[in-house]
Amino acid sequence: MSLLLKTSFVLITCAPLLSQQTVSPPAETQSNPQVKEQEAPQQTPPSAPQNPPKPESGPSTTPRPLKDQAWEVLRSGASADKPADRAAAVHATGLIPNDPQARKMAETGIKDEAAEVRFAAAAALGEMRARQSISKLKTATEDKDPAVALAAAHALLLLNDDAGYEVYYEVLTGERKTGKGLLAQAAEYKDPKKLAEVGFHEALGFIPFGSLGWSALKMVKKGDTSPARAAAATVLAKDRDPKTTEALVNAVGDKNWVVRAAALEALAMRGNPAVLGTVDLYLSDEEGEVKYTAAATALRLIAIERSKTTAKPKKN
Repeated sequence: MSLLLKTSFVLITCAPLLSQQTVSPPAETQSNPQVKEQEAPQQTPPSAPQNPPKPESGPSTTPRPLKDQAWEVLRSGASADKPADRAAAVHATGLIPNDPQARKMAETGIKDEAAEVRFAAAAALGEMRARQSISKLKTATEDKDPAVALAAAHALLLLNDDAGYEVYYEVLTGERKTGKGLLAQAAEYKDPKKLAEVGFHEALGFIPFGSLGWSALKMVKKGDTSPARAAAATVLAKDRDPKTTEALVNAVGDKNWVVRAAALEALAMRGNPAVLGTVDLYLSDEEGEVKYTAAATALRLIAIERSKTTAKPKKN
């Protein structure tokens, strides 16, 4: 437990390091000397980052709606051969609340043969607050992989279901209040080093960059410094200063995929459809975690934009 607390403390204290790093401003567009300056510039969406991924080449056709492209990216990832791709796509669905397609995709993932996919699915169901999936999450607390069981327990607590406490009780005492539970028999709970690793992974669920997924957790363990900036990007999701939107848009073009994914997720949480043009560029990112997050972000922002346009005007 002391190792977990120390590790979490060190990681949390890394977040302020972002204040010492500056985000490179987007390249200034060249002005035409023959065009006169406008009297009063109007508000425009944030400029795109400097190095967006190049779209895949193909025959020239009429572009499909962004919403259709985003769903295709997520479906492709959720059914990919590689568990890492499936996990990344399923985890991204947590950004899409109140959507039956996203919920069903996560519910399918919670039965996947790969533990990392089940872990991602349980986390996503909690993040999207899928109360319809509580029974499936309760079943997942009996998963043979402790990390999955803990993710399911945490999701239940996010849904205000006290059944999630059973798993933590078992971790503490070695047995559940009901007398059931197999976690204490798992190898991870007999090997102190493995137990510390499980605790480290679960602890990340309670600090800013815990939502970045399985692959990001591995990078954190390797001592990569990018999670500090990723953590800051996540925290900035709640900062309404327009300059922060610009900074996050620039961060989407970061060379490190962990930062790109975190910035996209932050833009999703900010709920500003004006950045959809930037998000669209990353549906073809070479890193699965980034393009699946971009797809989920696009769907979330499209829904927000649509709700604003269909809102009924108030009567006088």
